[in-house]
Amino acid sequence: MEEKKINTENQDTINEAQVSTEENQNQEIQNNPETSEKSKRSNVFAKKEKKSQQLEELKAANEKLQSEKVELQDKFLRLYSEFDNYRKRTQKEKLDIIKNASENIITCLLPIIDDMERAIAFNENNEVDETSIKEGMCLILQKLKTMLTQKGLAEIKTENELFCTDFHEAISTVPAQNEEEKGKILKEIQKGYTLNDKVIRYSKVIIYQ
Repeated sequence: MEEKKINTENQDTINEAQVSTEENQNQEIQNNPETSEKSKRSNVFAKKEKKSQQLEELKAANEKLQSEKVELQDKFLRLYSEFDNYRKRTQKEKLDIIKNASENIITCLLPIIDDMERAIAFNENNEVDETSIKEGMCLILQKLKTMLTQKGLAEIKTENELFCTDFHEAISTVPAQNEEEKGKILKEIQKGYTLNDKVIRYSKVIIYQ
């Protein structure tokens, strides 16, 4: 108990000494105006230095952002220019394709036109029988069909086929004699064709109903 009391008294003594020291320092500052002014100046200088450092950091960050902005704008302009050139090039290519789409097929038809002109000229200058004329026309027609087949043209089948709206167009119907005939094609009136598996003309037919 006595020891605890002594410790308390010692602590009070230390506290009193600290307070006395602070009072003495404050009193010394008050008694010495020059020291007080130096202290104030030191604090002001420290604050200015800190603000100056923050300003420099902000300037550096701003310069970095401006540099990144310029770089992004440059990339955008280059990409836009490349896209615009690509768009113009593809448009020109499409126009060229549309303009010259028939060139290939017409080039292939020219020899057939030559054959027909030679056949007509030959028939006018010479006496030939009807059989020879028919054979010549059949050969020209076969040549034309072969060329078109190579380009993807195909006839739509109708003989012994069931009517299908995907390929056929019914222009008339006749009563079926039995159940097996119902829905079948009786007669083809006009041939239908597909080009590369796409229907370009439906077959016109008469069907049993």
